[in-house]
Amino acid sequence: MKQRLLEGIKTVAVALGVWLVISTFLVQGYRIPSESMEGTLLPGDWLFVTKALYGADVPLIDRRMPAIREPRRGDLVVFHSVEEDLAVVKRVMGLPGDTLSMRDGVVIRNGVRLSEPYITPPPALRSESPEVRARMRSWQLPHFAGSAPAGYDPDLYQWGPIVVPPESLFVMGDNRDQSYDGRYWGFLPRRNVRGAPLVIYYSYDPASWRPLPFLSAIRWGRLGTWPR
Repeated sequence: MKQRLLEGIKTVAVALGVWLVISTFLVQGYRIPSESMEGTLLPGDWLFVTKALYGADVPLIDRRMPAIREPRRGDLVVFHSVEEDLAVVKRVMGLPGDTLSMRDGVVIRNGVRLSEPYITPPPALRSESPEVRARMRSWQLPHFAGSAPAGYDPDLYQWGPIVVPPESLFVMGDNRDQSYDGRYWGFLPRRNVRGAPLVIYYSYDPASWRPLPFLSAIRWGRLGTWPR
Protein backbone atom coordinates (compact mmCIF):
# COMPACT_ATOMS: atom_id res chain seq x y z
CA MET A 1 0.00 0.00 0.00
CA LYS A 2 2.79 2.39 0.93
CA GLN A 3 4.60 1.58 -2.33
CA ARG A 4 1.45 2.36 -4.36
CA LEU A 5 1.02 5.65 -2.51
CA LEU A 6 4.62 6.65 -3.24
CA GLU A 7 4.22 5.71 -6.91
CA GLY A 8 1.03 7.78 -7.09
CA ILE A 9 2.73 10.80 -5.51
CA LYS A 10 5.65 10.41 -7.90
CA THR A 11 3.33 10.27 -10.91
CA VAL A 12 1.49 13.41 -9.81
CA ALA A 13 4.79 15.22 -9.14
CA VAL A 14 6.13 14.34 -12.59
CA ALA A 15 2.88 15.45 -14.25
CA LEU A 16 2.96 18.76 -12.36
CA GLY A 17 6.61 19.25 -13.29
CA VAL A 18 5.90 18.62 -16.98
CA TRP A 19 2.92 21.00 -16.87
CA LEU A 20 5.04 23.68 -15.16
CA VAL A 21 7.78 23.42 -17.78
CA ILE A 22 5.28 23.53 -20.66
CA SER A 23 3.33 26.50 -19.27
CA THR A 24 6.52 28.41 -18.38
CA PHE A 25 8.59 27.90 -21.52
CA LEU A 26 6.37 26.56 -24.31
CA VAL A 27 2.60 27.10 -24.35
CA GLN A 28 0.07 28.98 -22.24
CA GLY A 29 -3.68 29.57 -22.45
CA TYR A 30 -5.16 33.00 -23.18
CA ARG A 31 -8.75 34.27 -23.46
CA ILE A 32 -9.90 37.07 -25.78
CA PRO A 33 -12.00 39.43 -23.63
CA SER A 34 -12.73 42.32 -26.01
CA GLU A 35 -13.59 43.31 -29.58
CA SER A 36 -10.24 44.98 -30.31
CA MET A 37 -9.08 42.21 -32.68
CA GLU A 38 -12.49 41.44 -34.16
CA GLY A 39 -12.17 40.22 -37.70
CA THR A 40 -9.31 37.96 -36.61
CA LEU A 41 -10.02 37.10 -32.97
CA LEU A 42 -13.44 37.28 -31.32
CA PRO A 43 -14.55 37.78 -27.71
CA GLY A 44 -14.90 34.29 -26.31
CA ASP A 45 -11.98 32.81 -28.25
CA TRP A 46 -9.60 30.74 -26.13
CA LEU A 47 -6.07 30.42 -27.50
CA PHE A 48 -2.93 28.51 -26.94
CA VAL A 49 -0.05 30.99 -27.07
CA THR A 50 3.45 29.83 -27.95
CA LYS A 51 5.95 31.44 -25.61
CA ALA A 52 9.08 29.93 -27.17
CA LEU A 53 8.84 31.77 -30.50
CA TYR A 54 9.99 35.16 -29.19
CA GLY A 55 11.88 33.88 -26.13
CA ALA A 56 10.18 32.73 -22.91
CA ASP A 57 10.90 34.37 -19.56
CA VAL A 58 13.04 32.41 -17.12
CA PRO A 59 11.44 32.73 -13.68
CA LEU A 60 13.26 34.36 -10.75
CA ILE A 61 16.40 35.48 -12.61
CA ASP A 62 15.03 38.17 -14.96
CA ARG A 63 16.36 36.44 -18.06
CA ARG A 64 14.82 35.18 -21.30
CA MET A 65 15.37 32.10 -23.37
CA PRO A 66 16.81 32.72 -26.86
CA ALA A 67 14.10 33.61 -29.38
CA ILE A 68 13.44 31.31 -32.31
CA ARG A 69 12.93 34.47 -34.35
CA GLU A 70 12.12 38.15 -33.88
CA PRO A 71 8.63 39.62 -34.44
CA ARG A 72 7.82 40.45 -38.06
CA ARG A 73 5.51 42.98 -39.66
CA GLY A 74 1.98 41.61 -39.59
CA ASP A 75 2.59 39.17 -36.74
CA LEU A 76 0.05 38.79 -33.96
CA VAL A 77 1.80 39.21 -30.62
CA VAL A 78 0.73 38.72 -27.03
CA PHE A 79 2.47 41.19 -24.74
CA HIS A 80 2.47 42.64 -21.29
CA SER A 81 0.63 45.97 -21.27
CA VAL A 82 2.72 49.09 -20.84
CA GLU A 83 0.03 50.56 -18.58
CA GLU A 84 -1.61 47.70 -16.66
CA ASP A 85 -0.77 44.29 -15.30
CA LEU A 86 -2.44 42.26 -18.02
CA ALA A 87 -1.71 40.43 -21.27
CA VAL A 88 -2.86 41.98 -24.56
CA VAL A 89 -2.87 40.80 -28.17
CA LYS A 90 -2.36 43.14 -31.15
CA ARG A 91 -0.81 43.11 -34.62
CA VAL A 92 2.70 44.35 -35.36
CA MET A 93 2.51 47.31 -37.73
CA GLY A 94 6.08 48.57 -37.51
CA LEU A 95 9.58 47.43 -36.58
CA PRO A 96 12.57 49.52 -35.45
CA GLY A 97 13.45 52.06 -38.14
CA ASP A 98 10.09 51.88 -39.93
CA THR A 99 8.37 55.15 -40.78
CA LEU A 100 4.62 54.96 -40.13
CA SER A 101 1.68 57.24 -40.72
CA MET A 102 -2.07 57.02 -41.19
CA ARG A 103 -4.07 58.99 -43.71
CA ASP A 104 -7.87 58.74 -43.72
CA GLY A 105 -7.64 55.43 -41.87
CA VAL A 106 -5.06 53.87 -44.21
CA VAL A 107 -1.70 52.87 -42.72
CA ILE A 108 1.37 53.93 -44.70
CA ARG A 109 4.61 52.12 -43.91
CA ASN A 110 7.88 53.29 -45.42
CA GLY A 111 5.95 55.15 -48.11
CA VAL A 112 3.71 52.21 -49.07
CA ARG A 113 -0.04 52.23 -48.42
CA LEU A 114 -0.97 48.93 -46.79
CA SER A 115 -3.75 46.65 -47.94
CA GLU A 116 -5.18 45.11 -44.79
CA PRO A 117 -7.91 42.56 -45.58
CA TYR A 118 -7.96 41.38 -41.95
CA ILE A 119 -9.18 44.66 -40.41
CA THR A 120 -12.70 45.61 -39.39
CA PRO A 121 -13.11 49.03 -41.06
CA PRO A 122 -14.64 51.74 -38.86
CA PRO A 123 -18.15 52.93 -39.74
CA ALA A 124 -16.78 56.47 -39.83
CA LEU A 125 -13.42 58.13 -39.22
CA ARG A 126 -14.22 59.59 -35.83
CA SER A 127 -12.10 62.19 -34.10
CA GLU A 128 -10.75 61.86 -30.58
CA SER A 129 -11.17 64.45 -27.83
CA PRO A 130 -8.70 67.35 -27.57
CA GLU A 131 -7.26 65.83 -24.38
CA VAL A 132 -6.56 62.47 -26.05
CA ARG A 133 -5.12 64.17 -29.11
CA ALA A 134 -2.80 66.19 -26.89
CA ARG A 135 -1.52 62.97 -25.28
CA MET A 136 -1.02 61.45 -28.74
CA ARG A 137 0.97 64.48 -29.81
CA SER A 138 3.06 64.35 -26.64
CA TRP A 139 4.39 60.82 -27.18
CA GLN A 140 4.62 61.09 -30.99
CA LEU A 141 6.43 64.43 -31.27
CA PRO A 142 9.92 63.13 -30.26
CA HIS A 143 9.61 60.57 -33.09
CA PHE A 144 7.93 62.85 -35.63
CA ALA A 145 9.54 62.83 -39.08
CA GLY A 146 7.40 65.45 -40.79
CA SER A 147 8.31 68.92 -41.91
CA ALA A 148 6.18 71.04 -39.55
CA PRO A 149 6.37 69.73 -35.96
CA ALA A 150 5.08 72.98 -34.45
CA GLY A 151 1.70 72.55 -36.15
CA TYR A 152 1.49 68.77 -35.78
CA ASP A 153 -1.97 67.76 -34.52
CA PRO A 154 -2.50 63.96 -34.72
CA ASP A 155 -5.86 62.22 -34.50
CA LEU A 156 -7.02 58.62 -34.33
CA TYR A 157 -7.04 58.12 -38.11
CA GLN A 158 -4.69 60.95 -39.12
CA TRP A 159 -1.15 60.88 -37.72
CA GLY A 160 2.52 60.61 -38.56
CA PRO A 161 4.97 60.19 -40.03
CA ILE A 162 6.73 58.80 -36.97
CA VAL A 163 9.81 56.55 -36.82
CA VAL A 164 9.82 53.42 -34.63
CA PRO A 165 12.79 53.62 -32.22
CA PRO A 166 15.25 50.79 -31.48
CA GLU A 167 14.11 47.83 -29.37
CA SER A 168 10.48 48.82 -29.97
CA LEU A 169 7.43 47.81 -32.00
CA PHE A 170 4.31 49.66 -33.05
CA VAL A 171 1.13 47.61 -32.65
CA MET A 172 -2.53 48.13 -33.48
CA GLY A 173 -5.76 46.17 -33.18
CA ASP A 174 -7.57 44.82 -36.23
CA ASN A 175 -10.84 46.42 -35.10
CA ARG A 176 -9.50 49.94 -35.48
CA ASP A 177 -12.50 51.71 -33.94
CA GLN A 178 -12.57 49.54 -30.79
CA SER A 179 -8.87 49.08 -30.11
CA TYR A 180 -6.90 50.82 -27.40
CA ASP A 181 -3.49 50.37 -28.99
CA GLY A 182 -0.21 52.07 -29.85
CA ARG A 183 -1.98 55.09 -31.29
CA TYR A 184 -2.92 56.02 -27.72
CA TRP A 185 0.01 54.88 -25.57
CA GLY A 186 2.98 54.76 -27.92
CA PHE A 187 5.59 52.19 -28.81
CA LEU A 188 5.75 48.71 -27.36
CA PRO A 189 9.11 47.73 -25.84
CA ARG A 190 10.37 44.50 -27.42
CA ARG A 191 10.98 43.08 -23.95
CA ASN A 192 7.21 43.20 -23.25
CA VAL A 193 6.43 40.65 -25.98
CA ARG A 194 5.45 37.33 -24.41
CA GLY A 195 4.35 35.11 -27.27
CA ALA A 196 2.24 34.54 -30.37
CA PRO A 197 -1.26 33.05 -30.79
CA LEU A 198 -0.90 29.45 -31.91
CA VAL A 199 -4.37 27.89 -32.22
CA ILE A 200 -7.95 28.54 -31.10
CA TYR A 201 -8.81 25.53 -28.96
CA TYR A 202 -12.23 26.72 -27.77
CA SER A 203 -14.65 29.47 -28.73
CA TYR A 204 -18.15 30.52 -27.76
CA ASP A 205 -20.33 33.61 -28.19
CA PRO A 206 -20.55 35.35 -24.79
CA ALA A 207 -23.24 37.70 -26.15
CA SER A 208 -25.57 34.84 -27.12
CA TRP A 209 -29.18 34.91 -25.91
CA ARG A 210 -28.97 31.21 -25.08
CA PRO A 211 -28.59 30.07 -21.46
CA LEU A 212 -25.10 28.87 -20.49
CA PRO A 213 -23.53 30.20 -23.72
CA PHE A 214 -20.16 28.58 -22.98
CA LEU A 215 -21.96 25.29 -23.65
CA SER A 216 -24.88 26.27 -25.88
CA ALA A 217 -23.21 28.88 -28.14
CA ILE A 218 -19.97 27.14 -29.07
CA ARG A 219 -18.48 28.37 -32.35
CA TRP A 220 -17.58 24.94 -33.69
CA GLY A 221 -16.14 26.30 -36.92
CA ARG A 222 -13.43 28.23 -35.05
CA LEU A 223 -12.11 25.31 -33.04
CA GLY A 224 -8.67 24.24 -34.16
CA THR A 225 -8.16 27.26 -36.44
CA TRP A 226 -4.90 29.18 -36.68
CA PRO A 227 -5.32 32.96 -36.19
CA ARG A 228 -3.33 35.03 -38.69
